[in-house]
Amino acid sequence: MLNVLAGIGLGAIIGVAAGVMLAPKSGAETREDLKKAADDLKSKADGVVGDLGGQVDELVKKSKDLIETTKHKVKEAIESGKDAMAEKKEELTKSAEEGLGA
Repeated sequence: MLNVLAGIGLGAIIGVAAGVMLAPKSGAETREDLKKAADDLKSKADGVVGDLGGQVDELVKKSKDLIETTKHKVKEAIESGKDAMAEKKEELTKSAEEGLGA
């Protein structure tokens, strides 16, 4: 994703620079056009960075939620396993006692 954005930004810079340099204007007008183009590009870049920041924040939140859910499920599975093991141990102990008592 960042490579695409970098490519778009670089293409925009090259396109603006080529357009400004090839336009038949005075030096002052060309500098003003370059300044406007740079300001516009900075504004767009700030918008992209803001959007990416929001997406990163959302991804971090989703990741944390997923981790918490997974931790909860693992704890439940461990508890279920412990309960099943205790039940089986009790069954085997009872069965062994009955076998010895008979």
